[in-house]
Amino acid sequence: MSNPWSRWLAANDTHRYQLSRKAGWDAFVNGSPRPDFAVLTLEEMAGLSDAELEDYNAARDVWNTNPPTVRTHQLDAAYRIIEEVMASNHRDSDKLRGSVVIDAEPSLGKTTIATRYAQRFHRTTYRRYGPTTADGHQRLPVAFIPLTAGITLKGLNQKLLEFYQHPAARRGSRTELTSLAIDCVTSCETRLIVIDDLHFIDFAHRNGTEVSNHLKGLANELPVTFIYVGVGLREKQFFDEGMLGEATSYAQTSRRATRCPVVPFRIDNDAGMRAWVMLLTTLERHYKLAAARPGMLTDHARLLHTRTQGRIGSLANILDRACYRAILDGVECINADLLSAVSVDNAALQASIA
Repeated sequence: MSNPWSRWLAANDTHRYQLSRKAGWDAFVNGSPRPDFAVLTLEEMAGLSDAELEDYNAARDVWNTNPPTVRTHQLDAAYRIIEEVMASNHRDSDKLRGSVVIDAEPSLGKTTIATRYAQRFHRTTYRRYGPTTADGHQRLPVAFIPLTAGITLKGLNQKLLEFYQHPAARRGSRTELTSLAIDCVTSCETRLIVIDDLHFIDFAHRNGTEVSNHLKGLANELPVTFIYVGVGLREKQFFDEGMLGEATSYAQTSRRATRCPVVPFRIDNDAGMRAWVMLLTTLERHYKLAAARPGMLTDHARLLHTRTQGRIGSLANILDRACYRAILDGVECINADLLSAVSVDNAALQASIA
């Protein structure tokens, strides 16, 4: 390797693991934080060769686009609900367990909340019980299952088996796949299953009803807590299982599931503005720009809120791109001109000009 920045990139470039496979989930759970490196001054950058400067800037791109997860009030509120449900789920296997439903609009950090909680749960379980079960199987405290459009009952079983990398994931009947999935969850002593993108299911359709009933069946049979993540699940009748009118009183999901809403940041009151500024203060310390300064983001708190509507996903987009432009243009600091000029996701753009 020709320079320290290429060596850093070789060891710490963008992680490309699949959370939907046990190997990828294990890499996510057990990966070490990227090692920090010093920010060079403009004079020091001027002394680098072209290759060194290119690699240094590439290393900064990787660093800047991967800020730490900030304990926002939304994340804390979600954790409190999840932990309450998890605490009540220390029930023996003959008793039903509740589930958590993280239900909110797009770009509010739903999946991040679920995966970071699950990561912590996984690590804690390993610390307490070790990586191997009493029967000698690999312990997998968490399974992460993202759904796809038009998912069917058989497809859900296949997704579960693919997470465990079972060789029969694409073979067997629906009943056989169900049995294999239950065996994997039980043998690996999985205690938490995260089902992401649940909004892909149409609960009013026959396939959606089958998937919903199957999830209830798994919850009945397995000593597992489910965390469901999706957009507009209440409106999509997840809690009512696609039933209408008086029939909704027979929906078991509504009694078993605890809804966990996530809301955008608001700045129309003092508490909301303080929370927004605290988030920006934490983030601005992360970015590696030669001319970065305290207040680089907080001075533009209202502009950032206007451009992102207080949504954490849109904020991440605009700050990633502002850092890139600051490096490319040689400004080496985030300012109002950059924040006004960089592109944002379509939803944030339409909302900001409405």
